[in-house]
Amino acid sequence: MTDQGTNADTPEQAAFREEVRAFLSANAEPKGEASMWAVNFHTDADDAARDFEAGRAWQGKLFANGLAGLTYPTELGGRGGQPWHETIYREEAAGFQASSGFIASTIAMLGPTLMKWGTDEQRSPLLPRLLSGEDAWCQLFSEPGAGSDLAGLATRAVRDGDEFVVSGQKVWNSAAQWCSKGMLVVRTDPDLPKHRGVTFLLVDMDSPGIEVRPLVQPTGAQHFNEVFLSNVRVPVANVLGEVNDGWHVARTVLSNESAFIGGGGRGSVYGRLVALARQHGRTGDPVIRQQLAAGYTREKLLDVMGERILAAVRRREVPPMDPSILKLYVAENAVRNGNLAMAIGGASVVAAPEGDEVSGWAQAELLGRFGISIGGGTNEVQRNNLAERALGLPREMRNDHEVPWREVPRS
Repeated sequence: MTDQGTNADTPEQAAFREEVRAFLSANAEPKGEASMWAVNFHTDADDAARDFEAGRAWQGKLFANGLAGLTYPTELGGRGGQPWHETIYREEAAGFQASSGFIASTIAMLGPTLMKWGTDEQRSPLLPRLLSGEDAWCQLFSEPGAGSDLAGLATRAVRDGDEFVVSGQKVWNSAAQWCSKGMLVVRTDPDLPKHRGVTFLLVDMDSPGIEVRPLVQPTGAQHFNEVFLSNVRVPVANVLGEVNDGWHVARTVLSNESAFIGGGGRGSVYGRLVALARQHGRTGDPVIRQQLAAGYTREKLLDVMGERILAAVRRREVPPMDPSILKLYVAENAVRNGNLAMAIGGASVVAAPEGDEVSGWAQAELLGRFGISIGGGTNEVQRNNLAERALGLPREMRNDHEVPWREVPRS
């Protein structure tokens, strides 16, 4: 329980806060004295699967108690509330073991996208199932030959009556081995330029022809996957947006993803870096102290920026700043934190024996810096987005922007 915000609450807000407190007290465990060095991933596939399902079950409990989709319309499974409902819930839940895990990220990505691009016939069944966790969604975007240049994707969808027949390969698909649904971008017209021949499909992951293969990461985790699609049949009714105009829908998902990554409650890394510096006797080192101060500043700026962007997303408004700047800043911060952890601990955290918790955390910070610089759009893509969309600079020179996709050279 927290007293945060109580004195400033309106009567309506105070009543909601009490509702949330009562729910959490009855349904969740208060956070215990967990180790500050615990990492946020599993190296055992069974543990990861159980954690995924636990997040899904918690989302279902929120939904059953009117606390899921707080700002979504009631007729679509939400509460019909205001952004402050989200803020109060987060404040109260911070002291409890109360997380929807991966499910929360896909709600943040797909929910606003369905609201913007979906038809009434799509929203009515899909949003309640999304908000309840009954459907767990994965993102089927990147391909072996279309990562940073996502618009160059080659997964093909050929229309056959009321269905598309889809064949191709996707990669780096988070949690795809556990999800029941997929957000899939495909090439439906190779004779159009690459950005204009793409369609956004909603697909059942248990469809015949879909094979998911987990990828083992350097940390030992198996969160990412490669997904193979062989003559998978998807109803035309599952198109989100318009046929051949799926790029704009995909951009909405990616923008929401950047906002979520930037405001996604990473927790304080600064405190652990300070503790690491104390443990290694580096708190008097002026260079380390300067880098710690810079890290503290970055963390506070990210908190403020993330809250402003997420507040706008909850209000269904255009964010006050391009989400790419937040995603890029998160990635840059992770790189600096990983480097600083290594600079503080040196060889002792790199060559420590297996099972050393502090060293394991420092190593995870180092390895994690690479994934965050790629996931949700590489740093290079984010910089291009900022230059072109936010700053209005001339577009990057390219010779394939108006060329039919089938004529663009590919490796």
